[in-house]
Amino acid sequence: MPVITKIGRQKNNNERYNLYLDEKYAFSVDEAVLIKYQLTKGKVIEEFTIDEIVFDDEVRKAYNKAINFLSYRMRSEHEVKQKLLQSEFGEAVILEAVRKLYEHGFLNDESFTKALVATQKKNSKKGPAAIRQELKKKGIEKGLQEEVLAMYSEEEQLTLARTLTEKIINQNEAKTPRQIKQKVQDTLQRKGYNFTIISQAIDSFELEKDEEEWEEIICSQGDKVWRKYASKYSNYDLRNRVKQALYQKGFPAEHIEMYIEKKELEQQDE
Repeated sequence: MPVITKIGRQKNNNERYNLYLDEKYAFSVDEAVLIKYQLTKGKVIEEFTIDEIVFDDEVRKAYNKAINFLSYRMRSEHEVKQKLLQSEFGEAVILEAVRKLYEHGFLNDESFTKALVATQKKNSKKGPAAIRQELKKKGIEKGLQEEVLAMYSEEEQLTLARTLTEKIINQNEAKTPRQIKQKVQDTLQRKGYNFTIISQAIDSFELEKDEEEWEEIICSQGDKVWRKYASKYSNYDLRNRVKQALYQKGFPAEHIEMYIEKKELEQQDE
């Protein structure tokens, strides 16, 4: 049976040691593995013990790799496994390393899921559907997804949806109520809120404009539409194109008529 004839500390890594069996380099091990197996010069090692030592050392390397990966932020079990696979560790080694990570409290999918949901709500104001997609990407088991998302109450969803809605309204004061409503619907749907929450959020705000506001926004948007079509059309065709475009934007018929009449008078005066 092989005998350890030399043990030397590696120059570039003080926590790893090179082992020589019968005067020939055999393999290297982590200091923790060296201590665990009480590897000392002159010790006789059986072949099956060598295999066990090498496996344990691979687990240790995978474990350390995962710890470094986890040091930047929390990760899901799936993310850790993918990282170790990319580092070319074997499946058995990865499973054992992951088991140790759970055992030592460095990995916990339930805690990770709760933290991710809380972060997505706080920082991105996301609804359940969008967060569910994030959890799916992280490889979180479906049952755990639903369990944690069940704690995301409709009241909390509505509060966040209203916050987003108010922000959109304030940023789009020069838009028609229809345009603002469409912008809110698109944004909240993309954020992962359902139709009921979106409708309730929109209904929480008064979107209608007074006469002065209508006049301001139709002049702003209308002039762009008029310039767009005036270079291609005239008379009835121009009037019809502009009318259709403004109607689609949500302007009331009476304001459209007044605006077009104003532009036609301006043309006559030129």
